[in-house]
Amino acid sequence: METMTFYKLLNLLMTTFCLGGIGITMNLVLSVHAIESPQYTVVRSESEFEIRLYKESSWMSALVQGTSFQKSTKDGFHRLYQYMHGANLNSYHMAITAPVLTSIISSSSQGYNYSIKIYLSVKYRGNNTPQPNTELNLQLDKWRTHCIAVRKFTGFAKDDNVNEEIETLISSLNKHLPGKSVIIDDKSSSIAQYNASFRISGRLNEVWMNVSGFTAEGCPS
Repeated sequence: METMTFYKLLNLLMTTFCLGGIGITMNLVLSVHAIESPQYTVVRSESEFEIRLYKESSWMSALVQGTSFQKSTKDGFHRLYQYMHGANLNSYHMAITAPVLTSIISSSSQGYNYSIKIYLSVKYRGNNTPQPNTELNLQLDKWRTHCIAVRKFTGFAKDDNVNEEIETLISSLNKHLPGKSVIIDDKSSSIAQYNASFRISGRLNEVWMNVSGFTAEGCPS
């Protein structure tokens, strides 16, 4: 089985934000460093998707209500970025991790409720988790060990293609995993993004969806 602990991003990461009305451009050179990501083991691999067993992990999340996947992700990540760069009660500056995860948690007449998450490094677990400043309205999200079905796709994750990518993963799972022994939670879909917005080619995105029933491979039932 293949074990993946880090995604190495060999590019110049540039993220631009506006904090307090002042435009701030952060240039992070990552040519020789790895960005920390949640640890997982691939327990099944198909041409169209793979099943990963993720270990326990902690994420900081921002809830956003909106009608646009792209705008909601940007708004949520703006708050998370501030948290990672000192807007916490400890004034800690934490290294950016990957991926940025956007989940659709519910819908309403006003649009969708999104949860935008960023992974917390293992050194900030438990009592070491910096508490976010209250005005950011962030929540700590702890994940137990569980299995996720993953479909990779390239290009940009946009309003006009994320639903199609989610439906494609559901179709692939139903084709390759027939029967009732495997439970596909199609209400748990998320989009994971690994690249800065300025990067045009070689982009990596993923659809994540919770699955259970792979007890032989170590997935919780």
